[in-house]
Parts: sequence; structure tokens; C-alpha cells
Amino acid sequence: MNSCLSIPLNTSAEQAARLQALQNAFAEVCNALVPVVQQTRCWNRVTLHHLTYHDLRARFPQMGSQMVCNAIYSVSRAYRLVLQHPASPWNIARQPAKAIPQVNFLPDSPVYFDRHTLSLKDGKLSMYTLDGRMHFQLELKAEQQAHFQQEKLREIVLAKTVQGYQLSFWFSPPDAQGDVGVAVPESSAELPEHLVVMPGEDAVAGKAQELAA
Repeated sequence: MNSCLSIPLNTSAEQAARLQALQNAFAEVCNALVPVVQQTRCWNRVTLHHLTYHDLRARFPQMGSQMVCNAIYSVSRAYRLVLQHPASPWNIARQPAKAIPQVNFLPDSPVYFDRHTLSLKDGKLSMYTLDGRMHFQLELKAEQQAHFQQEKLREIVLAKTVQGYQLSFWFSPPDAQGDVGVAVPESSAELPEHLVVMPGEDAVAGKAQELAA
């Protein structure tokens, strides 16, 4: 069974502003990927990486290379939920010829980290931001430390809550199969609040109007 450890971050106003800037930039990269998914009908993380990585690095030079990879992962993960969950109204298995919907990532969408962009050792947290690393001192209880020692880390997610920013670490049993980067299936088809889905036809029409303006 998967488990989650959520840790609130005690941020200053300046740190919160830096994290907000990272969130906004991350969502922008995710949204830039969406037309590619619609046009190619591909949301496989590895294939999407090959299709888009170099273009995204050129378009978003302020975003680190590994963060671009994490944005690709985020888009792949979102489309897996929208198109492959059995209870999703956009499930592609039930309507294989239908246009791929447009998934819009709102500015407060979660940011995915990995071992290259975030490290935690001896209570010292170091995380990537657009203008350098940000550091925190975390006081972890013994049961919290046990997650890192006894389980496999699957995902690291930064999200903004009404209380402020928090990091969530998702774990699976040590004998679980699959790579760390593989999206964990959602237990529910309920769409996260940070995603807005438009039918494919509407998305295409909206893009045409935008180009004609």
C-alpha cells in the first residue's frame, strides 16, 4: 500500500514568492506540452520527452533541464488520469476516435521534484527554484524518518494549501515493481482542482480563434 508524508514549509514572504514563481513557470511549461499531446495523441512520458524536451529547453531557458523533465512527467500523469482511468468521462478506451481533450494547468498546479531537484539529508532540505537553491531545516520524527529508510520514494510534490506551502512525499513498499518515475495510478477519477479539461473540439476551435485574432 502506498503512503504519504506531508511536511509544511515554514516560509518567509520572500521564499513564498519564489515558490509561487516556480509554480507559475512549471504550469506554463506543462501547458506548452498540451498541444503536442493533442496533435500526436501521445502522453507516454518517455516518448513525450523525446518529442518535446529540446524545444522546451529552448522556449523556457529559465527552467532547469530536470524541471522540464518533471513537467513532462506531470503532463503524462495528468493525461493518464483523464484518458485512462476507468471512471473518467474522457476515457479513451470507450471513445478511441474522439479528439484528445485540452488539459489546462492552473498557475497553482503542484510542482513535481525528484532526487536531482530536491534533496533531504539529516533534516536539511535543499530544493530547486528559478533563482537558485532554497534551504530549510526540517525536524523529522522517528516515524517520519522511517518512511525514507524503509520504503521506496515514488513522488515528491510541492503544493500550496490554505496554510501555506507543503511538500508531500509518496512512498510504496520496498518490493514494489516499477521505476520511481512511473506515475502512481489514482484511486479516484475525480479531477484535481488545479486541472481544467476542455473537449478536444472546443480546444481546437479556441486555438483557431486565437490565431485569427
